[in-house]
Amino acid sequence: MKNKIDVNKVLKNASIKSEDERSLGLFDLSILGIGAMIGTGILVLTGIVAAIASGLIGLCYSELSTTIPNSGSAYIYAWVTIGQVMAFFAGWTLLGVYITTTATVANGWTGYVHSFLAEFGVHLPKIFLAAPSAGGIMNLPAIIMILFITLVLTKGTSESKLLNNILVIIKLTVIFLFIIVSVKHIRPAHWHPFFPYGGHGIMVGASTVFFTFLGFDALATSAEDAKNVQRNLPRAIIISLVVSTALYVAVSLVMTGVVPYKDLNVAEAMAFVLLAKGHTLTAQIVSAGAILGIMAVVLAFVYAGANITMAMSRGGFLPRRLSHLNSKSHSPNRALWLNGLLAAILAGFMDMRNLALIANVGSLAVFSLISLAVILLRKQQPDLPRPFKVPFGNVLPILSIIVCVVLMLNITLPAWISYFIWLGIGVLFYLGYSVRHIDIDQEHAGE
Repeated sequence: MKNKIDVNKVLKNASIKSEDERSLGLFDLSILGIGAMIGTGILVLTGIVAAIASGLIGLCYSELSTTIPNSGSAYIYAWVTIGQVMAFFAGWTLLGVYITTTATVANGWTGYVHSFLAEFGVHLPKIFLAAPSAGGIMNLPAIIMILFITLVLTKGTSESKLLNNILVIIKLTVIFLFIIVSVKHIRPAHWHPFFPYGGHGIMVGASTVFFTFLGFDALATSAEDAKNVQRNLPRAIIISLVVSTALYVAVSLVMTGVVPYKDLNVAEAMAFVLLAKGHTLTAQIVSAGAILGIMAVVLAFVYAGANITMAMSRGGFLPRRLSHLNSKSHSPNRALWLNGLLAAILAGFMDMRNLALIANVGSLAVFSLISLAVILLRKQQPDLPRPFKVPFGNVLPILSIIVCVVLMLNITLPAWISYFIWLGIGVLFYLGYSVRHIDIDQEHAGE
Protein backbone atom coordinates (compact mmCIF):
# COMPACT_ATOMS: atom_id res chain seq x y z
CA MET A 1 0.00 0.00 0.00
CA LYS A 2 1.13 3.49 -0.81
CA ASN A 3 0.87 4.83 2.74
CA LYS A 4 2.98 2.08 4.31
CA ILE A 5 6.54 2.93 5.23
CA ASP A 6 9.39 0.91 3.77
CA VAL A 7 10.68 -1.40 6.50
CA ASN A 8 14.25 -0.93 5.23
CA LYS A 9 14.03 2.81 5.93
CA VAL A 10 12.81 2.08 9.43
CA LEU A 11 15.68 -0.32 10.03
CA LYS A 12 18.14 2.24 8.71
CA ASN A 13 16.83 4.88 11.12
CA ALA A 14 17.01 2.40 14.00
CA SER A 15 20.69 1.77 13.33
CA ILE A 16 21.78 5.41 13.48
CA LYS A 17 23.21 4.89 16.99
CA SER A 18 26.37 2.81 17.10
CA GLU A 19 26.72 -0.01 19.62
CA ASP A 20 29.09 2.17 21.70
CA GLU A 21 26.45 4.90 21.92
CA ARG A 22 23.85 2.50 23.34
CA SER A 23 23.76 2.44 27.13
CA LEU A 24 21.21 -0.22 28.20
CA GLY A 25 22.50 -3.76 28.74
CA LEU A 26 20.50 -6.88 29.65
CA PHE A 27 20.46 -6.02 33.36
CA ASP A 28 19.36 -2.44 32.72
CA LEU A 29 16.62 -3.55 30.32
CA SER A 30 15.34 -6.22 32.70
CA ILE A 31 15.27 -3.74 35.57
CA LEU A 32 13.48 -1.22 33.36
CA GLY A 33 10.80 -3.78 32.48
CA ILE A 34 10.38 -5.03 36.05
CA GLY A 35 10.29 -1.48 37.35
CA ALA A 36 7.57 -0.55 34.88
CA MET A 37 5.43 -3.64 35.53
CA ILE A 38 5.53 -3.89 39.31
CA GLY A 39 4.64 -0.97 41.45
CA THR A 40 1.14 -0.05 40.42
CA GLY A 41 -0.59 -3.42 40.57
CA ILE A 42 1.35 -4.61 43.61
CA LEU A 43 1.83 -1.45 45.62
CA VAL A 44 -1.33 0.43 44.64
CA LEU A 45 -3.98 -1.70 42.91
CA THR A 46 -4.63 -5.27 43.97
CA GLY A 47 -6.30 -7.98 41.90
CA ILE A 48 -5.80 -11.08 39.76
CA VAL A 49 -3.49 -10.59 36.81
CA ALA A 50 -4.11 -12.24 33.46
CA ALA A 51 -0.71 -13.98 33.46
CA ILE A 52 -1.40 -16.15 30.41
CA ALA A 53 -2.47 -13.14 28.35
CA SER A 54 0.55 -11.11 29.39
CA GLY A 55 2.80 -14.02 28.44
CA LEU A 56 1.32 -14.19 24.94
CA ILE A 57 1.70 -10.45 24.48
CA GLY A 58 5.27 -10.55 25.77
CA LEU A 59 6.18 -13.13 23.13
CA CYS A 60 4.65 -10.97 20.39
CA TYR A 61 6.59 -7.93 21.60
CA SER A 62 9.78 -9.99 21.62
CA GLU A 63 9.38 -10.92 17.96
CA LEU A 64 8.50 -7.44 16.73
CA SER A 65 11.03 -5.50 18.80
CA THR A 66 13.92 -7.66 17.60
CA THR A 67 12.72 -7.72 13.98
CA ILE A 68 12.19 -3.94 13.87
CA PRO A 69 14.34 -2.48 16.70
CA ASN A 70 12.88 1.04 16.52
CA SER A 71 11.78 3.19 19.46
CA GLY A 72 8.38 3.80 17.86
CA SER A 73 6.94 0.49 19.11
CA ALA A 74 3.31 -0.11 17.97
CA TYR A 75 3.33 3.15 15.99
CA ILE A 76 6.14 1.89 13.74
CA TYR A 77 4.83 -1.69 13.57
CA ALA A 78 1.43 -0.39 12.41
CA TRP A 79 3.00 1.93 9.82
CA VAL A 80 5.00 -0.93 8.34
CA THR A 81 2.14 -3.47 8.26
CA ILE A 82 -1.10 -1.48 7.88
CA GLY A 83 -0.52 2.15 6.96
CA GLN A 84 -0.12 5.69 8.20
CA VAL A 85 -3.65 6.18 9.56
CA MET A 86 -3.40 3.19 11.86
CA ALA A 87 0.18 4.20 12.70
CA PHE A 88 -0.99 7.60 13.88
CA PHE A 89 -3.77 6.21 16.05
CA ALA A 90 -1.48 3.53 17.50
CA GLY A 91 1.01 6.24 18.46
CA TRP A 92 -1.74 8.59 19.64
CA THR A 93 -3.19 5.83 21.80
CA LEU A 94 0.23 5.06 23.30
CA LEU A 95 0.77 8.73 24.14
CA GLY A 96 -2.58 8.84 25.93
CA VAL A 97 -1.87 5.57 27.73
CA TYR A 98 1.61 6.58 28.90
CA ILE A 99 0.48 9.98 30.10
CA THR A 100 -2.57 8.65 31.97
CA THR A 101 -0.66 5.69 33.39
CA THR A 102 2.05 7.99 34.69
CA ALA A 103 -0.63 10.10 36.32
CA THR A 104 -2.33 7.02 37.80
CA VAL A 105 0.89 5.77 39.36
CA ALA A 106 1.70 9.20 40.75
CA ASN A 107 -1.74 9.35 42.37
CA GLY A 108 -1.07 6.08 44.18
CA TRP A 109 2.37 7.32 45.16
CA THR A 110 0.79 10.20 47.07
CA GLY A 111 -1.12 7.69 49.19
CA TYR A 112 2.17 6.18 50.36
CA VAL A 113 3.68 9.59 51.04
CA HIS A 114 0.68 10.52 53.16
CA SER A 115 0.70 7.20 55.06
CA PHE A 116 4.45 7.35 55.67
CA LEU A 117 4.47 10.90 57.01
CA ALA A 118 1.40 10.26 59.16
CA GLU A 119 3.31 7.57 61.06
CA PHE A 120 5.68 10.31 62.20
CA GLY A 121 2.90 12.70 63.12
CA VAL A 122 3.28 14.81 59.99
CA HIS A 123 -0.08 15.49 58.35
CA LEU A 124 -0.06 17.27 55.02
CA PRO A 125 -3.07 19.46 54.23
CA LYS A 126 -5.71 17.24 52.64
CA ILE A 127 -6.59 19.87 50.08
CA PHE A 128 -3.12 19.36 48.56
CA LEU A 129 -3.36 15.56 48.50
CA ALA A 130 -6.39 15.04 46.30
CA ALA A 131 -7.93 16.12 43.04
CA PRO A 132 -10.96 18.44 43.03
CA SER A 133 -13.28 15.47 42.41
CA ALA A 134 -12.08 14.00 45.73
CA GLY A 135 -12.57 17.21 47.71
CA GLY A 136 -9.09 18.69 47.34
CA ILE A 137 -7.51 21.45 45.30
CA MET A 138 -4.72 19.41 43.71
CA ASN A 139 -2.48 16.40 44.28
CA LEU A 140 0.65 18.44 44.84
CA PRO A 141 3.09 15.63 45.77
CA ALA A 142 2.26 13.78 42.55
CA ILE A 143 2.89 16.88 40.47
CA ILE A 144 6.25 17.56 42.11
CA MET A 145 7.40 13.94 41.76
CA ILE A 146 6.60 13.71 38.04
CA LEU A 147 8.39 16.96 37.30
CA PHE A 148 11.44 15.79 39.28
CA ILE A 149 11.62 12.49 37.37
CA THR A 150 11.27 14.36 34.08
CA LEU A 151 14.16 16.62 35.05
CA VAL A 152 16.33 13.57 35.83
CA LEU A 153 15.53 12.04 32.43
CA THR A 154 16.67 15.18 30.64
CA LYS A 155 20.18 14.46 31.93
CA GLY A 156 20.45 11.47 29.58
CA THR A 157 19.86 7.71 29.50
CA SER A 158 23.20 6.78 31.05
CA GLU A 159 22.57 8.98 34.06
CA SER A 160 18.90 8.14 34.56
CA LYS A 161 19.41 4.36 34.29
CA LEU A 162 21.52 4.38 37.47
CA LEU A 163 18.71 6.04 39.40
CA ASN A 164 16.19 3.62 37.90
CA ASN A 165 18.27 0.57 38.85
CA ILE A 166 18.59 1.78 42.45
CA LEU A 167 14.85 2.54 42.72
CA VAL A 168 13.81 -0.86 41.37
CA ILE A 169 16.19 -2.76 43.64
CA ILE A 170 14.74 -0.89 46.62
CA LYS A 171 11.24 -1.74 45.41
CA LEU A 172 12.03 -5.45 45.10
CA THR A 173 13.58 -5.42 48.56
CA VAL A 174 10.47 -4.00 50.25
CA ILE A 175 8.22 -6.43 48.39
CA PHE A 176 10.23 -9.41 49.65
CA LEU A 177 10.24 -7.87 53.13
CA PHE A 178 6.45 -7.57 53.03
CA ILE A 179 6.07 -11.22 51.99
CA ILE A 180 8.47 -12.52 54.66
CA VAL A 181 6.85 -10.56 57.49
CA SER A 182 3.23 -11.13 56.46
CA VAL A 183 3.23 -14.77 55.38
CA LYS A 184 2.90 -16.04 58.96
CA HIS A 185 -0.39 -14.15 59.35
CA ILE A 186 -2.11 -15.86 56.42
CA ARG A 187 -5.49 -17.38 57.26
CA PRO A 188 -6.62 -19.75 54.49
CA ALA A 189 -10.23 -19.04 55.48
CA HIS A 190 -9.86 -15.62 53.86
CA TRP A 191 -9.46 -17.36 50.50
CA HIS A 192 -12.91 -18.92 50.67
CA PRO A 193 -14.61 -18.40 48.35
CA PHE A 194 -11.51 -18.09 46.19
CA PHE A 195 -13.52 -16.42 43.39
CA PRO A 196 -16.09 -14.36 45.31
CA TYR A 197 -17.30 -12.57 42.18
CA GLY A 198 -17.14 -15.55 39.86
CA GLY A 199 -15.71 -15.67 36.35
CA HIS A 200 -16.99 -12.21 35.50
CA GLY A 201 -15.19 -10.78 38.53
CA ILE A 202 -11.93 -12.37 37.40
CA MET A 203 -12.22 -10.79 33.95
CA VAL A 204 -13.11 -7.37 35.36
CA GLY A 205 -10.21 -7.57 37.81
CA ALA A 206 -7.78 -8.61 35.08
CA SER A 207 -8.91 -5.81 32.76
CA THR A 208 -8.62 -3.30 35.61
CA VAL A 209 -4.94 -3.94 36.36
CA PHE A 210 -3.80 -5.10 32.94
CA PHE A 211 -2.26 -1.75 32.06
CA THR A 212 0.55 -2.54 34.50
CA PHE A 213 1.97 -4.86 31.82
CA LEU A 214 2.54 -1.82 29.62
CA GLY A 215 6.14 -2.41 30.64
CA PHE A 216 6.37 -4.61 27.53
CA ASP A 217 5.86 -1.54 25.40
CA ALA A 218 8.20 0.56 27.52
CA LEU A 219 10.91 -1.99 26.76
CA ALA A 220 10.09 -1.93 23.05
CA THR A 221 10.55 1.85 22.97
CA SER A 222 14.06 1.43 24.41
CA ALA A 223 15.24 -0.51 21.32
CA GLU A 224 17.47 2.29 20.04
CA ASP A 225 19.21 2.58 23.43
CA ALA A 226 19.66 -1.18 23.90
CA LYS A 227 23.00 -2.91 23.51
CA ASN A 228 22.93 -6.07 21.37
CA VAL A 229 19.22 -5.39 20.97
CA GLN A 230 18.31 -8.56 19.08
CA ARG A 231 19.68 -10.72 21.90
CA ASN A 232 19.05 -8.68 25.01
CA LEU A 233 15.59 -7.25 24.37
CA PRO A 234 13.62 -10.52 24.10
CA ARG A 235 15.49 -11.89 27.12
CA ALA A 236 14.67 -8.78 29.13
CA ILE A 237 11.00 -9.05 28.18
CA ILE A 238 10.80 -12.68 29.29
CA ILE A 239 12.76 -12.02 32.51
CA SER A 240 10.60 -9.07 33.48
CA LEU A 241 7.42 -11.03 32.68
CA VAL A 242 8.39 -14.03 34.82
CA VAL A 243 9.58 -11.95 37.79
CA SER A 244 6.63 -9.55 37.69
CA THR A 245 3.97 -12.24 37.34
CA ALA A 246 5.47 -14.32 40.16
CA LEU A 247 5.51 -11.31 42.47
CA TYR A 248 1.95 -10.29 41.53
CA VAL A 249 0.67 -13.76 42.39
CA ALA A 250 2.67 -14.00 45.63
CA VAL A 251 1.72 -10.55 46.93
CA SER A 252 -1.96 -10.96 45.99
CA LEU A 253 -2.13 -14.30 47.84
CA VAL A 254 -0.44 -12.86 50.92
CA MET A 255 -2.60 -9.74 51.02
CA THR A 256 -5.90 -11.56 50.64
CA GLY A 257 -4.75 -14.26 53.05
CA VAL A 258 -3.89 -11.79 55.80
CA VAL A 259 -6.72 -9.28 55.40
CA PRO A 260 -10.23 -9.86 53.95
CA TYR A 261 -10.24 -8.74 50.34
CA LYS A 262 -13.08 -6.28 50.97
CA ASP A 263 -10.77 -4.25 53.23
CA LEU A 264 -8.07 -3.80 50.59
CA ASN A 265 -9.69 -0.98 48.65
CA VAL A 266 -7.02 1.50 49.81
CA ALA A 267 -4.23 3.32 48.03
CA GLU A 268 -1.36 2.03 50.22
CA ALA A 269 -2.42 -1.65 50.40
CA MET A 270 0.87 -3.19 51.55
CA ALA A 271 1.36 -0.73 54.39
CA PHE A 272 -2.30 -1.17 55.36
CA VAL A 273 -1.88 -4.96 55.68
CA LEU A 274 1.24 -4.59 57.83
CA LEU A 275 -0.34 -2.01 60.12
CA ALA A 276 -3.40 -4.25 60.53
CA LYS A 277 -1.11 -6.86 62.12
CA GLY A 278 0.86 -4.43 64.26
CA HIS A 279 4.04 -4.26 62.17
CA THR A 280 4.41 -0.50 62.45
CA LEU A 281 8.17 -0.32 61.81
CA THR A 282 7.98 -2.67 58.84
CA ALA A 283 5.06 -0.69 57.46
CA GLN A 284 7.17 2.46 57.67
CA ILE A 285 10.05 0.74 55.86
CA VAL A 286 7.72 -0.61 53.16
CA SER A 287 6.11 2.80 52.74
CA ALA A 288 9.50 4.46 52.42
CA GLY A 289 10.59 1.84 49.89
CA ALA A 290 7.34 2.19 47.97
CA ILE A 291 7.76 5.95 47.84
CA LEU A 292 11.09 5.43 46.09
CA GLY A 293 10.14 2.32 44.14
CA ILE A 294 6.99 3.69 42.52
CA MET A 295 9.08 6.53 41.14
CA ALA A 296 10.75 3.92 38.90
CA VAL A 297 7.39 3.28 37.19
CA VAL A 298 7.01 6.98 36.47
CA LEU A 299 10.56 7.12 35.14
CA ALA A 300 9.94 4.20 32.77
CA PHE A 301 6.67 5.60 31.43
CA VAL A 302 7.81 9.21 30.96
CA TYR A 303 10.88 7.81 29.17
CA ALA A 304 8.74 5.56 26.95
CA GLY A 305 6.18 8.26 26.21
CA ALA A 306 8.94 10.63 25.15
CA ASN A 307 10.38 7.97 22.82
CA ILE A 308 6.98 7.52 21.16
CA THR A 309 6.67 11.29 20.83
CA MET A 310 10.15 11.50 19.31
CA ALA A 311 9.41 8.67 16.84
CA MET A 312 6.11 10.21 15.71
CA SER A 313 7.85 13.56 15.33
CA ARG A 314 10.47 11.99 13.05
CA GLY A 315 7.65 10.71 10.86
CA GLY A 316 6.01 14.12 10.68
CA PHE A 317 2.89 13.10 12.63
CA LEU A 318 3.89 15.51 15.41
CA PRO A 319 5.86 18.77 15.14
CA ARG A 320 9.43 18.08 14.01
CA ARG A 321 11.02 20.00 16.87
CA LEU A 322 9.82 17.35 19.35
CA SER A 323 12.38 14.91 17.92
CA HIS A 324 15.27 17.28 18.62
CA LEU A 325 17.96 15.72 20.82
CA ASN A 326 19.80 17.78 23.39
CA SER A 327 23.43 18.31 22.32
CA LYS A 328 24.83 17.33 25.73
CA SER A 329 22.54 14.59 27.04
CA HIS A 330 21.40 13.27 23.63
CA SER A 331 17.90 12.97 25.12
CA PRO A 332 14.66 14.26 23.53
CA ASN A 333 14.16 16.94 26.17
CA ARG A 334 11.25 18.69 24.45
CA ALA A 335 9.39 15.41 24.16
CA LEU A 336 10.22 14.58 27.78
CA TRP A 337 8.86 17.85 29.10
CA LEU A 338 5.71 17.60 27.00
CA ASN A 339 4.91 14.17 28.43
CA GLY A 340 5.97 15.10 31.94
CA LEU A 341 3.92 18.28 32.09
CA LEU A 342 0.76 16.66 30.74
CA ALA A 343 1.07 13.74 33.18
CA ALA A 344 1.65 16.15 36.07
CA ILE A 345 -1.50 18.10 35.22
CA LEU A 346 -3.61 14.95 35.06
CA ALA A 347 -2.10 13.55 38.26
CA GLY A 348 -2.82 16.76 40.07
CA PHE A 349 -6.40 17.26 38.99
CA MET A 350 -8.01 13.92 38.01
CA ASP A 351 -9.26 10.83 39.88
CA MET A 352 -6.92 7.79 39.93
CA ARG A 353 -9.53 5.10 39.26
CA ASN A 354 -10.82 6.83 36.13
CA LEU A 355 -7.27 7.29 34.89
CA ALA A 356 -6.51 3.61 35.42
CA LEU A 357 -9.55 2.53 33.42
CA ILE A 358 -8.74 4.92 30.57
CA ALA A 359 -5.23 3.48 30.44
CA ASN A 360 -6.59 -0.07 30.29
CA VAL A 361 -8.66 0.52 27.16
CA GLY A 362 -5.71 1.96 25.28
CA SER A 363 -3.27 -0.67 26.55
CA LEU A 364 -5.44 -3.58 25.44
CA ALA A 365 -6.11 -1.91 22.08
CA VAL A 366 -2.36 -1.58 21.52
CA PHE A 367 -1.70 -5.16 22.67
CA SER A 368 -4.29 -6.41 20.16
CA LEU A 369 -2.59 -4.42 17.41
CA ILE A 370 0.84 -5.79 18.40
CA SER A 371 -0.45 -9.35 18.08
CA LEU A 372 -2.03 -8.59 14.70
CA ALA A 373 1.17 -6.94 13.47
CA VAL A 374 3.10 -10.17 14.13
CA ILE A 375 0.76 -12.05 11.78
CA LEU A 376 0.76 -9.35 9.09
CA LEU A 377 4.52 -8.82 9.11
CA ARG A 378 5.14 -12.53 8.70
CA LYS A 379 2.93 -12.56 5.63
CA GLN A 380 4.20 -9.30 4.12
CA GLN A 381 7.91 -9.70 4.96
CA PRO A 382 8.55 -13.47 5.19
CA ASP A 383 12.29 -13.08 4.51
CA LEU A 384 12.90 -10.41 7.16
CA PRO A 385 15.42 -11.69 9.76
CA ARG A 386 13.66 -12.64 13.00
CA PRO A 387 16.17 -13.26 15.83
CA PHE A 388 13.22 -14.25 18.02
CA LYS A 389 10.02 -15.84 16.73
CA VAL A 390 6.81 -16.68 18.57
CA PRO A 391 6.42 -20.50 18.40
CA PHE A 392 3.49 -22.48 16.95
CA GLY A 393 2.94 -20.28 13.91
CA ASN A 394 0.08 -17.78 14.22
CA VAL A 395 -1.76 -19.71 16.93
CA LEU A 396 -0.37 -17.74 19.89
CA PRO A 397 -0.78 -14.27 18.30
CA ILE A 398 -4.41 -15.14 17.48
CA LEU A 399 -5.00 -16.31 21.05
CA SER A 400 -3.44 -13.07 22.27
CA ILE A 401 -5.89 -11.04 20.18
CA ILE A 402 -8.86 -13.04 21.48
CA VAL A 403 -7.84 -12.61 25.12
CA CYS A 404 -7.32 -8.86 24.68
CA VAL A 405 -10.73 -8.45 23.06
CA VAL A 406 -12.42 -10.42 25.87
CA LEU A 407 -10.73 -8.24 28.49
CA MET A 408 -11.71 -5.09 26.61
CA LEU A 409 -15.36 -6.16 26.74
CA ASN A 410 -15.17 -6.09 30.55
CA ILE A 411 -14.04 -2.47 30.76
CA THR A 412 -16.66 0.04 31.87
CA LEU A 413 -18.52 2.36 29.52
CA PRO A 414 -17.13 5.61 31.05
CA ALA A 415 -13.59 4.41 30.28
CA TRP A 416 -14.55 3.68 26.69
CA ILE A 417 -16.17 7.09 26.36
CA SER A 418 -13.01 8.78 27.68
CA TYR A 419 -10.87 6.76 25.27
CA PHE A 420 -13.05 7.69 22.29
CA ILE A 421 -12.87 11.34 23.30
CA TRP A 422 -9.06 11.04 23.19
CA LEU A 423 -9.30 9.41 19.75
CA GLY A 424 -11.64 12.19 18.62
CA ILE A 425 -9.04 14.77 19.59
CA GLY A 426 -6.55 12.69 17.62
CA VAL A 427 -8.75 12.79 14.51
CA LEU A 428 -8.79 16.59 14.65
CA PHE A 429 -5.01 16.74 15.11
CA TYR A 430 -4.38 14.25 12.30
CA LEU A 431 -6.59 16.12 9.83
CA GLY A 432 -5.41 19.56 10.93
CA TYR A 433 -1.66 18.84 11.09
CA SER A 434 -0.31 15.33 10.57
CA VAL A 435 -1.77 14.57 7.14
CA ARG A 436 0.13 17.54 5.64
CA HIS A 437 3.49 16.77 7.28
CA ILE A 438 3.90 12.98 7.09
CA ASP A 439 7.41 12.07 5.99
CA ILE A 440 6.86 8.62 4.47
CA ASP A 441 10.19 8.81 2.61
CA GLN A 442 11.99 9.65 5.89
CA GLU A 443 13.88 12.49 4.23
CA HIS A 444 14.27 14.31 7.53
CA ALA A 445 14.26 11.38 9.97
CA GLY A 446 17.89 11.81 10.96
CA GLU A 447 17.71 15.52 11.61
